[in-house]
Amino acid sequence: MATAIFFASSTGNSEEIANKISSELNEIEVFDLSGTKINKINDYDKLILGCSTWGDGELNDDWEDVWADFCKLDLSNKTIALFGLGDQESYSDEFCSAMGIIYEQIVNSKANIIGFTSVEGYYHNASKAQIEDKFVGLVIDEDNQSDLTDKRINNWVKDIRENIL
Repeated sequence: MATAIFFASSTGNSEEIANKISSELNEIEVFDLSGTKINKINDYDKLILGCSTWGDGELNDDWEDVWADFCKLDLSNKTIALFGLGDQESYSDEFCSAMGIIYEQIVNSKANIIGFTSVEGYYHNASKAQIEDKFVGLVIDEDNQSDLTDKRINNWVKDIRENIL
């Protein structure tokens, strides 16, 4: 079963995180949604989807551009892990909420979702990507906690490796 990472990045941070995750997983394929047709997802059984949150908890422009087509994909037989980037200080009320938007669509499609992480160590008020004391995927805050990024990626990859490769 093939695995790939699909991400959208407005500033380059999501791309950097996608490449770090790929490296940790022995260089799996990485696709930028700004230059990839969303139906390419159909070629893979296991996916890692990445996004950043913009404005008041919204998807970034590249995810917005493919959203309608993404929602039409059959993800029911896929295993999916998510990662999201956000700024917990400036956007404390919508921290990484774009990842929550993607998660809701994936839940509705009946995919197998893996890679939940603890909210411990984050300082935010609310997030659509949070269910009780867990985030629905890996959460990265390059603006305020970049010193924790590599450790968070490493721990998350160890957690999902068996189910994503």
